[in-house]
Amino acid sequence: MHLIEKNQIDVKTIEYVIECSEEACGDMNQRGGGNFAKSIAELAGAVNATGSDTRGFCAAPTHALIEAAALVKAGVFENVVVVAGGAVAKLGMNGKDHVKKEMPILEDVMGGFAVLISKNDGESPILRTDLVGRHKVGTGSSPQAVITALITEPLDKGGLKITDIDKYSVEMQNPDVTKPAGAGDVPEANYKMIAALGVKRNELERTEVASFVEKHGMPGWAPTQGHIPSGVPYLGHAIEAFKNKEIERAMIVGKGSLFLARMTNQFDGISIVLEKNNGQISEEAAGVSQEEVRTMIAEAMRNFASHLLK
Repeated sequence: MHLIEKNQIDVKTIEYVIECSEEACGDMNQRGGGNFAKSIAELAGAVNATGSDTRGFCAAPTHALIEAAALVKAGVFENVVVVAGGAVAKLGMNGKDHVKKEMPILEDVMGGFAVLISKNDGESPILRTDLVGRHKVGTGSSPQAVITALITEPLDKGGLKITDIDKYSVEMQNPDVTKPAGAGDVPEANYKMIAALGVKRNELERTEVASFVEKHGMPGWAPTQGHIPSGVPYLGHAIEAFKNKEIERAMIVGKGSLFLARMTNQFDGISIVLEKNNGQISEEAAGVSQEEVRTMIAEAMRNFASHLLK
């Protein structure tokens, strides 16, 4: 509802909603059956929308972002909203450690986010669905293997270096909350691992690690509730940065711990590159058919030929 109001979106144009929190809903027999997404669409007045829930612990928002981009790119839906909110139980996770250390409970906010994915308008940043990184079943759990799968594999596909990404948005937990709880500075640790991989690939000098973290990273600021800080909090800031020509590329990185479900020892992770818009609007977004494009090209060629003859 905040997304709709803030951006003056016609709620009736939303066609699909993907909900990607870490919670589940259902009844006593089908406890995780869903569907949060359709309930949220109903509450928000999106009368033309349907939707479904995507689950993947902390990585789910990035999974959902890629799913939304794929649905739009394939022409299935024009406007897809990705949304998630936190749960009261999550506030207790770090709070109990703060209490143990006789500190105030620092986290007193429920996190939530919503993002609209639509057809290319010639201005907004592009989700590069061809530059996606993924932690595969066979990737392994070592930090180097995880970062290689999520960061360098998609970059290699696009012929890019680690330094070609202006901003990496990883797990953006607020260290003021996580450090006293014993989890350390999560964003900084991620950035140092990316920088170390850059050194190993000879794309970065060892002496440049600290400056890389400062230039290509960000201090953690997001609520620490699992999926909420995982990559997506930077999206709004990224849109502004693209608009102000401060950056040309960013990468959204979602990482998760599937072993929390006690069904596997696997980690999870997926990433996608965002790129500045080159100003070319897709035919569908411009409302121009292929036939009309061919007609315009033919007319332009006739005019050009006429000009040459004169």
